[in-house]
Amino acid sequence: MDAANGRLNGRTSPAGGAAPRAEARGLLAGMRIRKKLIVLHTVFSLALAGILWLALQPAVRQVVLRAEEHESRLALGALLAAMEAGIEQPPMRGFVERLGPDVAVRWGTAEQLGIPPEVAAGAPAGEPAVFTNADGRGSAAVALRDGGGFVAVSATQDTARAAVLRLYALMTVALLAVYALVAAALEVFVLPRHVYEPIRAILSADRAVAEGRRDEETVPESAIPADELGEIMRSRNASIAALRRNERDLADALARLEEVATDLKRKNHLLETARQNLADADRLASLGMMSAGVAHELNTPLAVLKGLVEKLNADAQGGERRSVSAAEAALMLRVVARLERLSESLLDFARVRPPTSRQTRLRPLVDEAWTLVSLDRNAAGVRVANNIDPVLSAWCDHDRVVQVLVNLLRNATDALDGTPDARIDVRGAESVRDGRRWVSLTVADNGPGIDASVLPRLFQPFASTRLDSRGTGLGLAVSEGIVREHGGVLLARNRTDGRGAVFEIMLPAEPA
Repeated sequence: MDAANGRLNGRTSPAGGAAPRAEARGLLAGMRIRKKLIVLHTVFSLALAGILWLALQPAVRQVVLRAEEHESRLALGALLAAMEAGIEQPPMRGFVERLGPDVAVRWGTAEQLGIPPEVAAGAPAGEPAVFTNADGRGSAAVALRDGGGFVAVSATQDTARAAVLRLYALMTVALLAVYALVAAALEVFVLPRHVYEPIRAILSADRAVAEGRRDEETVPESAIPADELGEIMRSRNASIAALRRNERDLADALARLEEVATDLKRKNHLLETARQNLADADRLASLGMMSAGVAHELNTPLAVLKGLVEKLNADAQGGERRSVSAAEAALMLRVVARLERLSESLLDFARVRPPTSRQTRLRPLVDEAWTLVSLDRNAAGVRVANNIDPVLSAWCDHDRVVQVLVNLLRNATDALDGTPDARIDVRGAESVRDGRRWVSLTVADNGPGIDASVLPRLFQPFASTRLDSRGTGLGLAVSEGIVREHGGVLLARNRTDGRGAVFEIMLPAEPA
């Protein structure tokens, strides 16, 4: 056949390369369809010939045997007639005589002649009895009256037996010839059209799928037969069509997803730009508020300095030369110190840095902070109660938390100015929130409390109500930034009884 038939015989794979061999399971599993059909034709023909031979052999053998028995009976009858007429004398016991090329005569006992006992017992004198010799040939025997012996005649039909063998050979050849014709007819007229061509069409379509030729990957309807192979081919075409539809749907979905992703990216960019703009606006607003606060804070000391300088300038233009008085010098010194503190507070607010945290006990921090406040402020009339458990600790930066406590204690001391029985109560507690341990420090005083109008913006720069020579309005903003850098929260509220303010510091008790 052609090259396609060669592929059906297993020489190439659908993609043109060497066909991978599947694991053979049985004698015919590794063969292609053409080889399987040839083997099956041959085996079937031989099997049918064997069956016919087995079926005919007993019948043909019986025909030959009956012919030999009939010939033996006739020869025995002729011999007996000749003996009665005195033409033939009985042979000696054990003597074998041939009456012809195919007939042998023997005389003797039943045992010597191989006559079966039932035949010998049932054979009357002068009446032929037919039996089969040990060599499978038909024979006839008769009992003699004078001596009780037997005479047996065996006839051999060699011509008939040779004819039977020729019959067997002719039958086998004829049968093989018939099946050869059938196989040839199948190979020429049936299999190429109804088996090989559909298989070649499927293989060609599979190669088109492997090579990406979309217009040739389905079997044409004109090449699909109306049998089981046709059903397989239609099912394959439907599967390929469904696969291509799914691919198109997936490509459309991916295209839509890409469009959505692009749109989302664009929106994210816009959101990020808006966030940056809001952050810039917030920084500008904070800068503007800070600038206003700084300008407000600078006005008072600058006004004092301006007044003193103008007075000195007026005296100099009037011809008077006088030195600055001690009171004026002290005033100028306080004003300059005020400007220095304001500058330091602004720098401290601007350079909030990440803390260097470690496990730190909190009670000593409160004592250290109060020592610094008591040296800097007139805190002789204020009592501080440090009620923190000595073993209570937090994950924090020692110096930065001391700075926060200094700011809170300083604000509390300023708020208690003029308050009888002024006291500050510092307490600590541990809690668990969202599966994490936290430490809470509260600084409570018994002063007048926080003005309700200031409370919402208390941690903004310059939100203090005591913008005088002792405050800058940046302490709470700096403290809130330090606590936030620790991952904690700084809260402020008034006491429920209306007697004083409470500041609460929430710090992590352990590293995240």
